[in-house]
Amino acid sequence: MKILVMGLPGSGKTYLAERLQPLLKAAWYNADHVRRMANDWDFSKDGRLRQSLRMKAFADFEKSYSRFVICDFICPTREAQRIFEPDIMIWMDTIKEGRFDDTNKMFEHPERADFHIKEWNNSNHKMIADKILQNV
Repeated sequence: MKILVMGLPGSGKTYLAERLQPLLKAAWYNADHVRRMANDWDFSKDGRLRQSLRMKAFADFEKSYSRFVICDFICPTREAQRIFEPDIMIWMDTIKEGRFDDTNKMFEHPERADFHIKEWNNSNHKMIADKILQNV
């Protein structure tokens, strides 16, 4: 199962993913780590679509072995979200503006989110894991 944790920079994507990962015993791919491995720091629209394809490739690999996989990355456009094809989308909607103006300008709210998180807390990850595991 492919789980996308998306949202603006600073919204808590990595914070949530890090706590969710052990509860689901999932593989976890963080966008910064993946960009570092690829040595690709292009944040243009094309660069972001390329990153979505890269994250999809890792997630599809894990899913092909019937594993849960969590990918946390901005995924700022609906096109990038469609490319990734999440089974579950978690939208970290905890801030109205991130620290990068270009990202703020291009960021599009997702058309659907399975979990719409509006505040950081110490229980979101438990609630999300419980609901995911109940439906497996």
